[in-house]
Amino acid sequence: MQKTRAAIVTGASRGIGAAIAKRFAQEGIAVIVNYARGKDAADEVVSAIEAVGGTALAVQADIGEPTGMTALFDAAEKAFGGIDILINNAGMMRLSPIAETGDGEFERQLAVNLGGTFRGMREGARRLNDGGRIINFSSSVVGFYQPNYGVYAATKAGVEAMTHILAKELGPRRITVNAVAPGPVGTELFTDGKSAAQIEAITKLIPLGRLGQPDDVAGLVAFLAGSDSQWVNGQVIRANGGAI
Repeated sequence: MQKTRAAIVTGASRGIGAAIAKRFAQEGIAVIVNYARGKDAADEVVSAIEAVGGTALAVQADIGEPTGMTALFDAAEKAFGGIDILINNAGMMRLSPIAETGDGEFERQLAVNLGGTFRGMREGARRLNDGGRIINFSSSVVGFYQPNYGVYAATKAGVEAMTHILAKELGPRRITVNAVAPGPVGTELFTDGKSAAQIEAITKLIPLGRLGQPDDVAGLVAFLAGSDSQWVNGQVIRANGGAI
């Protein structure tokens, strides 16, 4: 009997993370639904997964804190016995010109977006089952170089660099390491702080004529986590409707 695969999805209480957790459940993968503060939302994701016969567990951990990822892996191993897939999805975005960005805002984005992903990759390198998958989240803003995105884009550029390197380090264990870099997706992370006019203007820049949806990204992540992607390694895939 084949062992059920298990996954950790950080930031899975809403948006893209929730869509990934639900998609994994459809694939028969047991899921750790990580959240930092949204317990009720995480519980709703778990309930939705269990309602269709899937297995999921909500686990609180702030991946921006030094001990967050270790605690998350501990909980996952206790629940499922081992981890096959790590999705470093959790992140934050605060927009401002570099000249107006305070040290505190810089440090927090660095801690969550880059530090949290680094610690997830480190923990995954130590504890993921051989033949596993690590999928990090970057962003297409790394290639846009838009004003006000300086710190956020810098953290994601760092994620991409570590993705390429860890893919080479873990290759002998048949663990693939890739990154997904979405463009504008209709989630709170994207819409917060933007007017309707701004969102419309951004949408017009997308050749496919619409914002992405969480399920668009979840489908790509499911491919990278599955057997059909076993020869895809060390890649950054920009899922953005052709915007760049």
